[in-house]
Amino acid sequence: MLTRRFGTISIVGLLVAGVIDTARAAKCGSTAAGFDVWKQQFADEARAKGVSAKAVAALLDTTYASATIAADRGQRSFRLSLDQFLAKRGASTIVARGHALKQSEAALFASLEQRFGVPPGPLIAIWGMETAFGRQRGNQNTLSAVTTLAYDCRRSAFFTDQLYATLTLIDRGILSAGTRGSMHGEIGQTQFLPKSILNYGTGGDLNNAPDALAATANFLKAHGWRAGAGYQPGEANFSVIQAWNAASVYQRAIALIGQQIDGGS
Repeated sequence: MLTRRFGTISIVGLLVAGVIDTARAAKCGSTAAGFDVWKQQFADEARAKGVSAKAVAALLDTTYASATIAADRGQRSFRLSLDQFLAKRGASTIVARGHALKQSEAALFASLEQRFGVPPGPLIAIWGMETAFGRQRGNQNTLSAVTTLAYDCRRSAFFTDQLYATLTLIDRGILSAGTRGSMHGEIGQTQFLPKSILNYGTGGDLNNAPDALAATANFLKAHGWRAGAGYQPGEANFSVIQAWNAASVYQRAIALIGQQIDGGS
């Protein structure tokens, strides 16, 4: 679990230097058969880039996450129509709960909007969509999930970057080898990937809602959120919502749910 506090952290050189070379040297695979050999190769390269013995030992203790691979291959909900997606994700429940939270936590959301320029609607929509307001944060070993996805050929380069971030977080005591989260390595109330923790963590525990919402607002601000501007498709801040998640139906759902929570039509 995320129990230690952390501040905004810049990515150290090992996260960006040689990532492409590492992905080429440690050959990716599409089954569990080559995972252990790949881990050994990756561990050697990680040591050469300055990753600590503690973090490398955690890496070598990971197991192939079959459930993560199955989830990565089966994201069918992103191919639904917007109406189908909203129904599947329980949008009406998110909106109803969102209205209540906007009132009961008015001081928190006012503080976040003053600090980051982001209104309550999109933050609450993301929170509800990602984890049903913290109730569904996942129970997958984060390091095993990210290591498996770095090994898997489908998105090896992207998750190699995430793996180096995870190892850095373990080295600094922000995560542990036993940290658990969702299938792709997302952590906390709003599901931050490890690299986003490094880039946009504002201090605190991502399993704590106020801290997670602050980090989420910081992510949106860092990606160009303009205070007071709209966030529906075609408006200034919709591109920022697109930075949060690559699936177009998800982006439109967040925009619509956020608008309904913020009181729009």
